[in-house]
Amino acid sequence: MRKICFYISLLLLSFTSIFGQNLKVVDSIPVDTVKNIRFNYKQLIIPGVLIGYGFWGIESGQIKSFNFQIRDEITENIDRKVSIDDFTRYVPAVSVYALNAFGVKGKNNMRDRSVILATSTIFTVVTVFGLKSITNVERPDGTSNDSFPSGHTAIAFAGAEFLYQEYKDKSIWYGVAGYAIATGTGIFRMYNNRHWLTDVAAGAGIGILSTKAAYWLNPYITRKLFGKNAEKKSTSFLTPSYNGKEFLICYAKTF
Repeated sequence: MRKICFYISLLLLSFTSIFGQNLKVVDSIPVDTVKNIRFNYKQLIIPGVLIGYGFWGIESGQIKSFNFQIRDEITENIDRKVSIDDFTRYVPAVSVYALNAFGVKGKNNMRDRSVILATSTIFTVVTVFGLKSITNVERPDGTSNDSFPSGHTAIAFAGAEFLYQEYKDKSIWYGVAGYAIATGTGIFRMYNNRHWLTDVAAGAGIGILSTKAAYWLNPYITRKLFGKNAEKKSTSFLTPSYNGKEFLICYAKTF
């Protein structure tokens, strides 16, 4: 348990440390076009509580018992699984590009939002798979020991936070819709007996935190990728693909 807590603490501190070291640099970049959210420790409260609850559930007998009660209530009258969660996890993030395609402009341009989404996805995937390999929590259906945290839920909530940040100035309801879909994804992961409530809670926290960190660090990352004098205009696009098992979103850019 100490090893696990050290891992997540190191992750949170690294986000904070990198952002703090580059705060002055961000403000001094004259060509920075991205509209970021500024770091505030209050923004760590919600994802921190969700992640903390998830970790607490690994060791707490009381929360484990509650996990079983929730699992039994949800799956009591289920005859078959519903695989909709394999698709809904991508809906919030894809919605950002769909809305833009229909003329509803978001906060950032194509290049900047795509870098933010890619960064968030990397943070989410690395954290989820790292924790799965460390914690070895058995899934509710007993098929494997990689239950904690829920990757589907993490991707869904990362996308929901992305949608919220890009369109909250247009209408808060875009964000509400994104979070509703992400919540539904987490519920279906439990409905399909693939995850415990604590897995879903931790996944949600990791997804939210990953996207927030992507916005905090974006000026630094953009500068490293495109340089100080990167032109604002560039040819960028995203295209969906299917590899036979999963739907993927591919980002392409020409200079």
